[in-house]
Amino acid sequence: MTERRILHAHFHLGPDHPHGTYEQLLVLAEDLTPRVQAIPPDAAHLDITGALRYWKRDAVGLAVLLRLRTLAHYGVQTTCAIAPNRMLATMAAALTPPGATTVVEQANVDRWLRPQPVAALYGVGPATATKLRTYGLHTIGDIADTPVATLVRLFGTGAGRALHTHARGEDLRTVRHDPLPKSLSADRAFDEDVLDPATHRRAVLDLVEEVAGRLRDSQQAAGGLALSVRYADRTSSTRSRTLPEATAHTRPLTTTAYDLYSLLGLQRARVRGISLRAQDLRPLDHTPEQLSLDIGDDRARAVEAVADRARARYGPGALRPATLAATNRISAGIPRAESFLPALPPPGRNHP
Repeated sequence: MTERRILHAHFHLGPDHPHGTYEQLLVLAEDLTPRVQAIPPDAAHLDITGALRYWKRDAVGLAVLLRLRTLAHYGVQTTCAIAPNRMLATMAAALTPPGATTVVEQANVDRWLRPQPVAALYGVGPATATKLRTYGLHTIGDIADTPVATLVRLFGTGAGRALHTHARGEDLRTVRHDPLPKSLSADRAFDEDVLDPATHRRAVLDLVEEVAGRLRDSQQAAGGLALSVRYADRTSSTRSRTLPEATAHTRPLTTTAYDLYSLLGLQRARVRGISLRAQDLRPLDHTPEQLSLDIGDDRARAVEAVADRARARYGPGALRPATLAATNRISAGIPRAESFLPALPPPGRNHP
């Protein structure tokens, strides 16, 4: 069986490079192999397994060709890392000096992976790394040697199994050539001027529910949010924020959207519409998801999965937060629905 060869390319784009250079670099990469997956804003995965024979080069030779072309055509330095799967290629790229190439062979995966600190493992954030070290697990090899049952007991079923699988260097994700929109948005218009902050906030929650569901349906994650408000005099205000980590989950998107609403300071504003835009989109299956240590977060995601299944079967609005189910839908065309989710908290408190 032919060993998979995944090349992670990091394009070092500077402020002097014109807008659109990233898209041109992706086209250049597609000249080497049609299996290119964009990782906005400055990277890509290339499955070069079948391209090696066509170009009559080994993996390093193909990486050299890519680096030469990006530099010659666009003046962009490119860092490359080649490994048997996407996770390992991404990790190797993070350890590769700018403009260089690293190769991790299948036979050397354990020797390369095991000595690395736990913080270098895909999906491990600062909180998880600290907890792992608390239990005496300092290297990726320590995690790989820990029984799955122990990791599950410490971190929960999903996170524990993911830790064990990643620590063994396993990643079954494929490189997908999916064109992605740069942003995704939703809008709510009011029939009359609305001054009530509670109504504004219900509209914001309604927008988050729609945008988050559409992100998960399209297997995308947002790197940032922008909230816009239109006033009775036809002017508008917008606030935007980059998310701590790209996500498609409703809970962190809601927290950020509420924060943006607070920044607008709309105490007595006459509002005629609110829109929410998810921006800096990237493939969901490539987005490193920090392992959660919050039981409340785990429960929220479990409810979210149930709501997604209900929406897929019964249509939009099948299962919604109680605050939205108890009021008329702001946008037309979506029926009211029963809900088993908690009501929206009052202003000024921490939001889920």
